[in-house]
Order: sequence, then structure tokens, then C-alpha cells
Amino acid sequence: QVQLVESGGGLVQAGGSLRLSCLASGSIFSIYYMGWYRQASGKQRELVAGISTGGRTNYAESVKGRFTISRDNAKSTVYLQMNSLKPEDTAVYYCNAALGNNYWGQGTQVTVSS
Repeated sequence: QVQLVESGGGLVQAGGSLRLSCLASGSIFSIYYMGWYRQASGKQRELVAGISTGGRTNYAESVKGRFTISRDNAKSTVYLQMNSLKPEDTAVYYCNAALGNNYWGQGTQVTVSS
């Protein structure tokens, strides 16, 4: 099993930036596909960005060109750099680790004011 702890959320004005971090423990981090999801109030959870064990990335259309996912296997950490934030990016952001089973962090709130 793997435990995930997110950090880096907060309140930011539109156009600003935040960097989310997700620290993994309890298993071999490098073998997991890692992803960032978000869930806005009243909406379903959606994939924001994912990164494979080999570093291949994919993004939701709504964040392409603004968000960047990366991973540091030596630090067992995955990051989400979020630039040019918009009010519609407001959500709870969750870190996910997938290898057969799915593991989730507790989430971190991101609020973008207009």
C-alpha cells in the first residue's frame, strides 16, 4: 500500500500560480502511475494530469498549456505546477497512485478568486 499527503493548496487571485506537492510513502514510488484529480463543489471528480513511470504525461484539455505535472522518484514526490489560474480551477485537488489498485490522498483546497 501507499500513503499520499498533498500540500501546497491555498487562495490565489486569477492569473496567479500555485505548486501542489504529493509525498508518497509505504511503497516503491517509482512503480506507480501518478495523477492529480480535482473535484469542484457539486461536480464529479475529474483527471487533471497524469504521469507514467517513464515520465509520459497527459492533461485535461482545460489545463493544457497552463499546468505541468512532474515527478521526483528520489523524493517519492509528484508535483503539479499550476500557472495562469482561473476561477474555474477552484476545487479540491487529490493525488492518486495507481497500480492495479487506486490510492488517494486527503485532498488540498485550491481557491482562485476573480
